[in-house]
Amino acid sequence: MSEALQSLLDLLDLERIEEDIYRGRSRPAVIPRVFGGQVAAQAMVAAGRTVPEDRHAHSLHAYFLRPGDPGAPIVYNVDRLRDGRSFTTRRVVAVQHGKPIFTLSASFQTYEEGLDHQAPMPAAPDPATLPTGEERLRSYPHLPAETVERFLEARAAVDLRYVDDPPFGDFGTPREPHSQVWFRTNGKLADDPLLHVVLATYVSDMTLLDSVLLAHGRGGWAVGDVVGASLDHAMWFHRPFRADEWLLYDQQSPSASGGRGLGQARIHTQDGRLAVSVVQEGLIRVPW
Repeated sequence: MSEALQSLLDLLDLERIEEDIYRGRSRPAVIPRVFGGQVAAQAMVAAGRTVPEDRHAHSLHAYFLRPGDPGAPIVYNVDRLRDGRSFTTRRVVAVQHGKPIFTLSASFQTYEEGLDHQAPMPAAPDPATLPTGEERLRSYPHLPAETVERFLEARAAVDLRYVDDPPFGDFGTPREPHSQVWFRTNGKLADDPLLHVVLATYVSDMTLLDSVLLAHGRGGWAVGDVVGASLDHAMWFHRPFRADEWLLYDQQSPSASGGRGLGQARIHTQDGRLAVSVVQEGLIRVPW
């Protein structure tokens, strides 16, 4: 396991300070606030620790309410909304400086047999044939060295490979609002299904709004031509997967208006199983 991945796992290992109350810390992000994927992942950890082991996460719905302060701890309060025969529902509120910054509702279910079908996996090149994230980032001479290093540090725990140029790599000309990324953790993980859900939740917030930026030829936060933030985030976990094995994150944007952009995505395993569906709306403002 890489040192960066161990550091991330330590970050996600919340401190229990009272029954159904947990405390997490933060670390610097590319932007001067707590990374949204970190808050969502920590909230899922808090929710999952109050759920029986035989019940697995099947959905989450979250709202980002205020920017998180990376210099202050985050307290996660868990409400046990329902414990049914098949389903368990939890609500988590993340608090900083006495105010909620994030809310999450998550549902867990015992395994059941049932109808089974899925959308086919889209075509994508083998991840082994693609440049690593570091190779791609260092290939763009227009990116300041400081920006490159901040991106590499923030994503060091994950092997993330773009199929095509990301928004900040080739911007100025609008493209199809579609982006593909292969990802896996930089090291093996334990077999705990919740851990793999938590890591996928963390990564899911890294690139989902890329497709919105592509449609308008914008480079994004890396080059400073937009100001943005996640507003809400939803995920559905359809089938078991491992976050330490290659996953294809296929993302598109059907709409942007009113200072907001919508991203939709599907996550497939390398052997073609549809594992996760994701939807996110983000605030995207042009600062001039």
